[in-house]
Amino acid sequence: MPRIIGCLAILSFGLAMHHVAAGESKEDVKEALQALQDYIGSWKGNGALESDRTLWKENTNWGWRFKGKDAWLTLDFPVSKHFKKGEMRFLPDKEAYQLTLVDLKDKRLIFEGKLKRTTLTLERKDAESKETQQLKMNLAGGGVRSIYTYSVKPENRTLYSKRWQVSFTKEGESFGTAQKKIECIVTGGLGTMPVSFNGVTYYVCCSGCRDAFNETPEKFVKEFLNKKKGK
Repeated sequence: MPRIIGCLAILSFGLAMHHVAAGESKEDVKEALQALQDYIGSWKGNGALESDRTLWKENTNWGWRFKGKDAWLTLDFPVSKHFKKGEMRFLPDKEAYQLTLVDLKDKRLIFEGKLKRTTLTLERKDAESKETQQLKMNLAGGGVRSIYTYSVKPENRTLYSKRWQVSFTKEGESFGTAQKKIECIVTGGLGTMPVSFNGVTYYVCCSGCRDAFNETPEKFVKEFLNKKKGK
């Protein structure tokens, strides 16, 4: 009997630790995605093919989405040569980012990779061509500019060949105003949209944060005020 009780105690402890780890991973996800906070907003840019320098217009919008304790980033492309939409998630077990893009033919392309300083390098192996496709994303100009570079590496090759690159500028910002001024009450990013609670105005960075705030404003106001007190 004591042995059975001991085993049950160990099992209960293990389950409890599993729930703690699961809860912590949710916070890890949001914290990891906050490293990409400067992408939140609307961007306008120009793309260029590496082969003949053909140019095209490219627009994209980044935003937050929340469901329960889960969090991820969304992308949509109002104007694009390649994509319709996408979402960025963080995978705690791999300590990696996962970007799922939907191209103009509704094909899902899943890239995975890691962030080093200001450069996010994501890769996928294409089942048809057997080539490795790479998407590099980096910020410049204090978060006012972003650059996406798409390269491929044929099977049994070691070097990547650049196919195209898109250079974006964030809408509503310039190099002289790149510093953050108003903090998003939900994610800590740059607040651009006003929201209110009990007659007090706060700011959020995107429609996803606005919806999350409107669902549980007391929670975010309490966290925001506690954070301010701790500074």
